[in-house]
Amino acid sequence: MVSCTFFGHRDCPSSIKEKLHEEIERLISHHRVNTFYVGSQGNFDRMAYAALVELRKRYQHIKIYRVLAYMPKPGDNDTADTIVPEGIENAHPRYAIVYRNNWMIDHSDYVIAYVTHTFGGAYQAVERAKKKGKITIQIR
Repeated sequence: MVSCTFFGHRDCPSSIKEKLHEEIERLISHHRVNTFYVGSQGNFDRMAYAALVELRKRYQHIKIYRVLAYMPKPGDNDTADTIVPEGIENAHPRYAIVYRNNWMIDHSDYVIAYVTHTFGGAYQAVERAKKKGKITIQIR
C-alpha cells in the first residue's frame, strides 16, 4: 500500500483545482499510490476529496478516506468514506486537528500541499511531514 495525504489552507483558490487533479492522477498512474487520506475542513480538503471521487471512476482500485478530527455526532449523515484516528477521543478538542494531521502524516508516503505562508496548521503539518522524510508535492 502506497498512500498520500493532503494539507492546504482553508481559503485555497479554486484556480488550483486542475493542477491538484493532475498531481493526484500522476501519483496513481506513475507511483502506484492507491490509498488517500484527506481532511474535512476547508476548501483545499473539499477540492482534494472531489478530485479523488472523480478519479475513482477511472481508477476503481483506489481507497479514499476522509479523516475526521472530531468524533461524529449521532445522526450525522455524511460519514461515507470516513475514519477517525485511534486515540483522538482522548485529544483535547483544541488539538484534535493537530492530532489528526499527525496521524495522516504517519500513515502516508506522499503529501500534496497548497501552502502559501509560513504560519498556520497547514504549514506546520507540511514541515513535520518533510522532517519525517515524506515526499512533498507543492501545488502552486
